[in-house]
Amino acid sequence: MIADDLRAGRHDGRVITRFPPEPNGFLHIGHAKSICLNFGIAGEVPGARCHLRFDDTNPETEDVKYVESIQGDVRWLGFDWGEHLYFASDYFEHMYAFAEHLIREDKAYVDSSSEEEIREARGTVMEPGRPTRYRDRSVEENLELFRRMRAGEFPNGSQVLRAKIDLASPNMLMRDPILYRIRHAHHYRTGDAWCIYPLYDYAHPIEDALESVTHSLCTLEFENNREFYDWLVDSLPRTGQYTIPQGSRPEQTEFARLALDYTVMSKRKLLQLVNGGHVSGWDDPRMPTIAG
Repeated sequence: MIADDLRAGRHDGRVITRFPPEPNGFLHIGHAKSICLNFGIAGEVPGARCHLRFDDTNPETEDVKYVESIQGDVRWLGFDWGEHLYFASDYFEHMYAFAEHLIREDKAYVDSSSEEEIREARGTVMEPGRPTRYRDRSVEENLELFRRMRAGEFPNGSQVLRAKIDLASPNMLMRDPILYRIRHAHHYRTGDAWCIYPLYDYAHPIEDALESVTHSLCTLEFENNREFYDWLVDSLPRTGQYTIPQGSRPEQTEFARLALDYTVMSKRKLLQLVNGGHVSGWDDPRMPTIAG
């Protein structure tokens, strides 16, 4: 695919990939496939590069010790990102400004419904979703509420920012997905500067676009997310104080995950082994982590 893009002169002949782990645990063998794929492709194409980016949008589970361990794992596998080390938290101001842009374009709204109400209104695979009573709020009211969310006026779970797309879409992820939620939590890099945090599906395409990534390679479970990825990238502002670089149009492509029979490869479950004292740590040789 990338060879075809180069022959066709797409992306102005550039190839920029990225490896974007969340720093909420040590990397396992499945991550090694993604590391070798993204850094390996960049190493095969003259002038190409691969970014190392930490998707640190969940302050309750992330820690600088995981950032350091992931950097060590990537280097141990033989790769280097050079000057291209990035963090989602570097872009929080951009993400917030882009969210206000979506509100002004009537493409996003603040929903004060409960989590259960939002889930029920999404519908099912067989039934379309239906609007909550907050979907038709005015642009002015949504802007005011979203700014109050940022100012810390609301408790956790009381408000969310949702995209306004298509409640009847056969793709459930396009039925007004949540973009921002309130989390009064200390972030390991930004401290207490923020109490609203973007969801991964919102943050990830923005990060790719801001870094002018050309080929966003991810695993197959994100295939349904691609439709929202494209919708968001096409909705981002091209003028104003906060914009994406001219000509930046990342494209998502999926590849098969790496799995091993009879092996647990879930950071959440591996964390249970560590916290429960069943192993000596993430680098215990019985662990299917890269460090192990």
